[in-house]
Amino acid sequence: MSNEIEIGRGKRGREAYSLDDVAVVPSRRTRGPEDISVTWQIDAYHFEMPILAAPMDSVMSPATAIQLGKLGGLGVLDLEGVWTRYQDPAGMLDEIAGLSPDQATPRLQEIYKEPVKPELITQRLEEIRQAGVTVAGALSPQRTQALWRTVVDAGVDLFVIRGTTVSAEHVSSEAEPLNLKRFIYELDVPVIVGGAATYTAALHLMRTGAAGILVGFGGGAAHTTRVTLGIHAPMATAIGDVAAARRDYLDESGGRYVHVIADGAVGLSGDVVKAIACGADAVMLGAALARASEAPGRGWHWGQEAHHARLPRGERVQVGAVGTMAEILFGPSATADGSANFIGALKRAMASTGYVDLKEFQRVEVVLAPY
Repeated sequence: MSNEIEIGRGKRGREAYSLDDVAVVPSRRTRGPEDISVTWQIDAYHFEMPILAAPMDSVMSPATAIQLGKLGGLGVLDLEGVWTRYQDPAGMLDEIAGLSPDQATPRLQEIYKEPVKPELITQRLEEIRQAGVTVAGALSPQRTQALWRTVVDAGVDLFVIRGTTVSAEHVSSEAEPLNLKRFIYELDVPVIVGGAATYTAALHLMRTGAAGILVGFGGGAAHTTRVTLGIHAPMATAIGDVAAARRDYLDESGGRYVHVIADGAVGLSGDVVKAIACGADAVMLGAALARASEAPGRGWHWGQEAHHARLPRGERVQVGAVGTMAEILFGPSATADGSANFIGALKRAMASTGYVDLKEFQRVEVVLAPY
């Protein structure tokens, strides 16, 4: 249990740590990188690496989702993004890339006022399916009720419900909330849901029948949740807490394993290493893949929070281009800053600490080592 400290006489708080605060420690054994496996499986779907792409318009288009699938990862398309609002969003993406900082938020709000078209959801998911890769699409909890049937009928393999925070027990006096337990039970496809950042929230989500939990809250490069809402969950502690919920739920359920996926604050290759060391099974990358030369954001990065109609909690940020998607994932890297060759770095870290697969690597020793 993290130390509780006194913030003031009337308030105590638990110390929590970000990925920057921790480091992995080498052990007595090392291995050759060629002996290391970084494969990952969720439900019936097997992947060559534990990488999901965040459902953000700056990161994933149908084309880049297909490309990531062919490279061995999982692309998740935002089914409320420009690809399901506009038949040809190329002009919109060009315009967003060219906006001045003071124009960006109001113009994003205007662009995303265009309604989501169910027929475009069907069309985009079919395009990914035709390429022969695993099909994943994401909806916010608010839109799941209205659009889930379209998504399932389109033949999605993995259904992602992603919000800044998602609870198993959303209470509203105005609308009938999404009953996750009933919804997941009735669905024929595995569901990945989140974000969650605490042991209790994650345990409740696991009990709904979710196949995977996204861990994170307001920690991504394009989020301003911490300054707008005052809410933030340091990632190393959040992953460790949710991994404990996974372990306890495994006992409670008689052996049902729920995957923990770090989502947010995983911007560099060392962050992937530390997220898995803290207990994650896989990571969801946003800004890291927005830096690919093929990314639809053209060197810019933004999420759904950036165009909220009444209270934007994100912004369009410039991330630039580092290399192709393949170079970001597999190298070769021309920089020493951790922005490329993520899988090479993960394999080398596992080799340096003597672990041969991801499940084993979750047991690696971690120390508190703030920058």
